[in-house]
Amino acid sequence: MFIILLKFSANKAAAKDFMAGHNQWIANGFADGVFQCVGSLTPEGGGAILAIGESRGEVEKRVKADPFVINDVVTAEFIEVDVKKTAPGLDALKG
Repeated sequence: MFIILLKFSANKAAAKDFMAGHNQWIANGFADGVFQCVGSLTPEGGGAILAIGESRGEVEKRVKADPFVINDVVTAEFIEVDVKKTAPGLDALKG
């Protein structure tokens, strides 16, 4: 499982120009079954994604295709978690 932190860069003001593409990129991640949840870093720090089912290289490649990453609106940080135990209903998070 991966926790992906998308932290705003100095180019944060450009986010509005790439929001539609970023939202489509998120929708594609859900449609592909990779993204399990997304949310905002508060206050106004960027976003976070919980991703499963791909290797680190595949996840990094996917994130590099995000219009926010391509256009330096955010920088990406990857945290890899080897999940050992989950609450009922969250077994998909286990590698």
